[in-house]
Amino acid sequence: MFAAYAARIDRDHPLTGLELGERPAPERRPGWTTVTVKAASLNHHDLWSLRGVGLTEDRLPMILGCDAAGVDEDGNEVVLHSVIGQSGYGVGPNEPRSILTERYQGTFAEQVSVPTWNVLPKPRELSFEEAACLPTAWLTAYRMLFTNAGVRPGDSVLVQGAGGGVATAAIALGKAAGLRVFATSRDEAKRKRALELGAVEALESGARLPQRVDAVIETVGAATWSHSVKSLRPGGTLVISGATSGDRPSHAELTRIFFLELKVVGSTMGSKDELEDLLSFCATTGVRPVIDQVLPLDRAREGFERMETGDQFGKIVLTVN
Repeated sequence: MFAAYAARIDRDHPLTGLELGERPAPERRPGWTTVTVKAASLNHHDLWSLRGVGLTEDRLPMILGCDAAGVDEDGNEVVLHSVIGQSGYGVGPNEPRSILTERYQGTFAEQVSVPTWNVLPKPRELSFEEAACLPTAWLTAYRMLFTNAGVRPGDSVLVQGAGGGVATAAIALGKAAGLRVFATSRDEAKRKRALELGAVEALESGARLPQRVDAVIETVGAATWSHSVKSLRPGGTLVISGATSGDRPSHAELTRIFFLELKVVGSTMGSKDELEDLLSFCATTGVRPVIDQVLPLDRAREGFERMETGDQFGKIVLTVN
């Protein structure tokens, strides 16, 4: 079957390890289901895999891709929860949690196999392309906002780095949930798009907010960390799920954190139940993932290149005929 996969690891030039070509189809195994992929979306996790983060040489070649929507063996339209091992279903009871492409082949292929427990019904209101955007970036944003930040309608939130998949999801979900959303970006066009998505104000990175916020959604890391901490009201919560600009800020703002009794919460992906809630939330509210570009699988390299440069606003989706 045709697939986009990591053939080599290169920490400095990750795309040199990306190849497109034939790979073996999934083999049948007890407790697992093979899904015919209709659409899959890119995440920065895929670039990190090509750099060797979470993926070791001994597991190559590895088909990339965490997210997918498709059709299962019984003809049902489904969405995949890409965290394997947290439940014990389909794997050994003591197997550590991993994301597709770390231990098991991913979704950038004509077929993918996952534990049957990881398969959820796709709401009929969502297209395959829309549903394929939800299991990683949008699920991460959903958990950050509603589980780990604990915000409620009327609360205020700062979303750093508008344009990225998680940040874009957080703006759209926050607006739909009745939050007062502020967003930042270095790019004027991305700030404009953030306003169109529902942010009440979009500012340049590092700019002073008109008010301190109840929570900050942080995925940028070192470049925005100090600004994120300074933007919180006393007792506020900073939720971090990534560090695309690096994980070593020049100033950790420790004094401000303890003096104002701020909370710093790490967040990774989300549970199957949260994905089910997210699917229902999108189906009933009309919120839809922001899609930057849809490409056929054989043009996957173009999508990787666009994501690497940071030019996209929203998700890049690959479709499989």
